[in-house]
Amino acid sequence: MPRFLSPIRVALCAVLAFPVALRADDLPAPSGEVLLTITGDIARTNGKGAARFDRDMLAAMDPVTFRTETIWTDGPQTFTGPTLSALLDHVSAEGATVTATAINDYAVTIPQEDRVATGPIVAYLRNGAPMSVRDKGPLWIVYPYDSDPAYRTEVIYARSIWQLDRLDVGR
Repeated sequence: MPRFLSPIRVALCAVLAFPVALRADDLPAPSGEVLLTITGDIARTNGKGAARFDRDMLAAMDPVTFRTETIWTDGPQTFTGPTLSALLDHVSAEGATVTATAINDYAVTIPQEDRVATGPIVAYLRNGAPMSVRDKGPLWIVYPYDSDPAYRTEVIYARSIWQLDRLDVGR
């Protein structure tokens, strides 16, 4: 004699048989080493209130490449990465400031005004190659210093954090 399942049992079986689907506002999980974790006032995450990114995820975000001189390197350098603005838009960040923190816990605050399409990038390549921790990597917030005198100030240089691994969006 065939057994029939009640609608409640059918729903329960469906929940148990299939993994929970990602919400439309969730990000895919990183498949490689996590280089950057974004927390705080963000709407899109991929785990426990955080958005975690590996190099491939950052590279998939329509990266920008520019050439500029820095006060920490010799001669013009080429940097590649998503703009800070695009990255924060990608996680639906709503805060007025971003605290950027390096692997050694050095932290700086970046204001809303710096979140512009022609502003800083979160560089994952320097001169076409990944940056090691020893060489200011794996991530470095770099402004296009040569494009505007406003980017050549002590305040902006202080915001140019290398060995970046965390961003926290606050109000």
